[in-house]
Amino acid sequence: MNALQLKDKWVLVTGASSGLGKEMATQLARDYGSHLVVVARRTAQLEILQKELQSQYKVQVKVLTADLSKKEDVLRVYDFSTKEVDLHAAILNAGVTYFGRCHQLTDENMDSILQTNIASMALLMQRFAKYFDESRSARGMLVISSMAAISPVPYQALYSGTKAFIYNYAQALSAEQENKNFSISIFAPGGIQTEMTSKGDFDALQKWLMPVDEVARVALNGFVRRKLVIIPGFSNKMGAFFLKFLPKKFLLRQLGGVYRKALTNTENKS
Repeated sequence: MNALQLKDKWVLVTGASSGLGKEMATQLARDYGSHLVVVARRTAQLEILQKELQSQYKVQVKVLTADLSKKEDVLRVYDFSTKEVDLHAAILNAGVTYFGRCHQLTDENMDSILQTNIASMALLMQRFAKYFDESRSARGMLVISSMAAISPVPYQALYSGTKAFIYNYAQALSAEQENKNFSISIFAPGGIQTEMTSKGDFDALQKWLMPVDEVARVALNGFVRRKLVIIPGFSNKMGAFFLKFLPKKFLLRQLGGVYRKALTNTENKS
């Protein structure tokens, strides 16, 4: 399968107002010459990004405000992306995390995480896979999972579980496609230096976080090369390899210790 060509092509990026999504949108405009449909809840940030990318890189950018914890907004994103532009690629990046003891999650927070990370992703993946599969032309979909899908993470238990769903669902879905010019890629980063992880909850874990520009570059490079699973960073790749051989109880005990210490340090500061 030939590399995915994104120059002058329309690409959807969800969760584009900050962090990894914003950085991928920027690199798509700057390095690939892509036109963009950028989606997030915060209109002001999207409009700032739109002006910057259009003025600096001479690409077209369409803004769509949506809350992907709401099904009606999810369907609106799909309809807009497939009717208003000739969409060639979709990057499904929007997600919500939680760092803390699972029993402290409120019902509202739990529902928001499940709706955003699982329900919306499942629906968008299913709809876009059908749309791209039937196009019979070169198209691509990149879904953002996590290393937490490969190794369950205590104190991010619900988040870890949602990312495992995405990781497995996307791989299985890729095997069902009949359009040989359409590829599905799964990106599984470790910790990233973003707005999400800049909050006090993650202070003790900063040394494990990769720069967001580097992470985005690896994601997009693997995407256009049509890799099925993309893991950034040598330590993450080695970790993913050795995780196959480590006993689960041992792994969970080690990870739990690291995250418990970070959480305790955070709680002591507050």
